[in-house]
Amino acid sequence: MRKIIVLSMITLDGVMQAPGGPEEDISGGFQYGGWVAPYGDEEGGKVMEKLMKPADLLLGRKTFDIWEDYWPKHADNWPGINDVTKYVLSRTRKASDWKASIFFNSVSDIEKLKSSEGSDIKVWGSGELVQTLLKNDLVDELWLLIHPLTLGKGKKLFADGPIPAAFTLVESTVTSTGVIIANYKRAGKVETGTIGK
Repeated sequence: MRKIIVLSMITLDGVMQAPGGPEEDISGGFQYGGWVAPYGDEEGGKVMEKLMKPADLLLGRKTFDIWEDYWPKHADNWPGINDVTKYVLSRTRKASDWKASIFFNSVSDIEKLKSSEGSDIKVWGSGELVQTLLKNDLVDELWLLIHPLTLGKGKKLFADGPIPAAFTLVESTVTSTGVIIANYKRAGKVETGTIGK
């Protein structure tokens, strides 16, 4: 069985929308794109290098659309990104010219993928997909990069009612710019106040 690992840059109030740049995702009138820029440092860079090691990816369609246009032209910044398998959950897309892209249209496709043999699968961005994974108890691990700011509005990591679940903190660090980097692994379900495995 393969693990699904969600990696997310978030604010203190849980916003995950458009961390990378002003035009990345302006849906809903979002005007704060690129909010991670002031918080980069050497320590955070080392963690990002670790997290960006080649691994199969599971992406939502909107994130895939952005990446498909960007990464083939900038692969020097993420070695291996063009070669790994990119699984995409989409109701509207069926194909892409970006190498090694496979399209799914249902949660059951993801469940089959998770049950297959192979490496862990990383999920970057993909807010709607993450909501679906959390609702269906398909997240094995979280890597959260919690930035010391609030934005008040925008798409949020835990916006749409994930199931009650317990996670164990297995690794953490705080960068010189105040970013908390925390790795949580799934520890069990929460049922009437009791954590079970």
